[in-house]
Amino acid sequence: MTRKKKGQKGKKAQDAEDSSATTPSSSAASVVAPTREKTSSPSSSVASSRDKEKDPSALIICRNKHWRFISSFHGPWLQLPPEVLESLAQSNYFAPRPHPIDPAVFYDLVKIRRLVEEATTLAVRAASGVTSSYLNNSLNANNGLLGGGGAVALGLGLGGGGGNSRLSKERRHRMRELATQKLSRAYHLDEIAASVATMQSASTLEEVAKLVLQRSSNDSDAKYVHFFHEKIPSRMLAKCTSLQPLDDVVADRPSEAAPLRTRAVTRLFKEDYSGAAKDLTEALAVCRFNQGPHRPRDPQGRLVNKAIDYLGRSGRAGDWKTELKLTEEEQPSSLEEQLLFHRAGVSLTIAIQHVDEALSVPAQAVTETIVTAVPDMDGTAVPETVTAASEATAEQVAEVKLGNARKIVKMNAKRALKDYIKFLSFFEYTPGLPPEATEEFIRAVDVAIQGNTKEADILKGGNLIEMARTAKASIKSSLQDGTERTFPSLPLPDIYPVSTLFLAAPPPSLPPYPSTDVSVFKKPQKPALLNPNSSPAAALLAAQDCHESITYHPLLTDALHSLLLCHCLLQTSSKELLRHAHMVARLARVCDGYPIFLAARSPSRADWVEVVRRSGNWIGLGSSWDALCAPAPLRGQNYNPSPEEQEKRRREDAVAEALESSSVHDEESFAAAVSAIERRNKEDLKTPDATPRRWAQDDGKDYPITTDRAAVITRWMKDAARREDEAAIKRKEETRLKEARKHEEATKSQLRRSGASEEGRMSLNEAEGAGTTERIIDGRVVLGHGV
Repeated sequence: MTRKKKGQKGKKAQDAEDSSATTPSSSAASVVAPTREKTSSPSSSVASSRDKEKDPSALIICRNKHWRFISSFHGPWLQLPPEVLESLAQSNYFAPRPHPIDPAVFYDLVKIRRLVEEATTLAVRAASGVTSSYLNNSLNANNGLLGGGGAVALGLGLGGGGGNSRLSKERRHRMRELATQKLSRAYHLDEIAASVATMQSASTLEEVAKLVLQRSSNDSDAKYVHFFHEKIPSRMLAKCTSLQPLDDVVADRPSEAAPLRTRAVTRLFKEDYSGAAKDLTEALAVCRFNQGPHRPRDPQGRLVNKAIDYLGRSGRAGDWKTELKLTEEEQPSSLEEQLLFHRAGVSLTIAIQHVDEALSVPAQAVTETIVTAVPDMDGTAVPETVTAASEATAEQVAEVKLGNARKIVKMNAKRALKDYIKFLSFFEYTPGLPPEATEEFIRAVDVAIQGNTKEADILKGGNLIEMARTAKASIKSSLQDGTERTFPSLPLPDIYPVSTLFLAAPPPSLPPYPSTDVSVFKKPQKPALLNPNSSPAAALLAAQDCHESITYHPLLTDALHSLLLCHCLLQTSSKELLRHAHMVARLARVCDGYPIFLAARSPSRADWVEVVRRSGNWIGLGSSWDALCAPAPLRGQNYNPSPEEQEKRRREDAVAEALESSSVHDEESFAAAVSAIERRNKEDLKTPDATPRRWAQDDGKDYPITTDRAAVITRWMKDAARREDEAAIKRKEETRLKEARKHEEATKSQLRRSGASEEGRMSLNEAEGAGTTERIIDGRVVLGHGV
């Protein structure tokens, strides 16, 4: 017994040493990842202690928690079961266009959730060092009729796993390697969403890549994952981050675009914008080369049509959406969207950086040379011609530099605008059905109710669910026996890519926005032919209200407002910029990703609001930006319930809210809570801003921090307005001088013509007089000769 206990103690000590000690290859791993946790090496612990001595409030967190736009990817998708999330992604893909959520992003979320959960399971098992069979046997034994201890006491041999229940060091390493590969795959799909998912997971994931690197220092997946999970001081990413691990991954895997994207984002933190632009351009080329011609973004494409034909021949056409599942190769990818968005942001940042140089360049010495340059991708000047310094003055030098800086600003703003437009082309928008089509549909329902058919009986009953079921059954019966029953149907609404809304000529069928009515939420009048006592017609009028929708993306709101900032830098005319601003407000009010995403806070929106405020609303917005972007009413908001129904609904809402309150303990406190909630709701109804709200509206207004971009862009806009006024004055002066010059030329030509006519008249008179004298003389000669 003593030897057995001693052996068990030695085995435990060996396992503990395996989990904490450093292998001989750890020195190579320290070269790959120089910044480590406090327990990784003495030097790192000393450095971290020094940092804490300098700043006692220093917080050590993972590097991926510093990533930008992390708040845009928060939402209930992190808590939903993977099976439910996959089912929702399938329904979203085959939903009527425009899709509620971008299918590429949705499928990436499903894969990231699955990969992170599988990696968490492997990492936890490797950390515990217990086999899965041992855990299952332990659970079964402890949950059975005989507990584990009782079974052993009775000699039944059912307690615990018995035998070799511990994992070997090699197997634990293999499990960690597999977990690292899964995490690397998740970060390849979308590093922002993967960062959010790993934050919600077990803390064991933060150590798994570092442990793999201790034995396999050249593992590219481990290097890539450890780059995100390495602990650094908070808000010191640029100072405490080396690009060497990412350089190694890019060199090892040149055919992958994700490491280039990660290195570009890291360069943004280090303010290396030229390197970030080059990395993103190269990543886009690699992504498009690997992507090829196949991108199943349209659910009405060849794949879906083939499935409809196949299932239609098999007699199951009504269930093809539930039976058809896309493989991972057939699912769309969001990598190109990410690269376009990031590159547009880099170009916009480069343009904003050169605004100060374009507005205030001091006059240089006369001995300086003048360089006429063409800006490059990163904003650097490529010289074309050089003029000798002796031939130029200081004013000419400053003017040329101002011109070069303005070229850099406008050219990078154009590049950013082009990438944002390409990014928006992946999403669709519909203005909904026009009121004429809705009235025609309700009129058809009213006419159908007056009939004596089976469809009229269903409509008279007001059971819309039964109507939908009967319509589906009619499709099945039409495939089998050739008979078909029809119901009134709405026409398909117009669908446009979002990028077409910002062209020089937008689609003509778009309704005006903002509306010319006094209230945006004005209730439309019911058609005159509609029977007001018809409950199906009233319900359909509320449910089939003319509404608009857009495909949601977590970065869509920021891209729309960044597009307006690009137009500000391009010095677009105020009239054209007002049209684009109204279009952005039209789209922002229907941009909603609930129940998958929470409302995203956009730094570009905060900058745009600040630019409008500082510039004194130079484009002439009719109301505040919050009012223009107020969420559109949901379906059914145009239905006017009776006062009794409204009071009953408010009472039910108050009761439900009171039941959820923690201050309710008995009937008396419950009644007091209900009355207080009802009084609060009545006061809210008296306020003029009591408009219908969408999900999570209160969370997505403005970014809490205003950057310096707003001040720089405002200076640029004011300088543009000043230059526009000066140009207008100059044009007027040139026009006046041109008209005066024309008038002077006309006067001179008229005088020349009048002088020429006088000389001609005098010469003509002289010629006529000379001819008469000659004739007289000739006559006299002839007469004298005759005499």
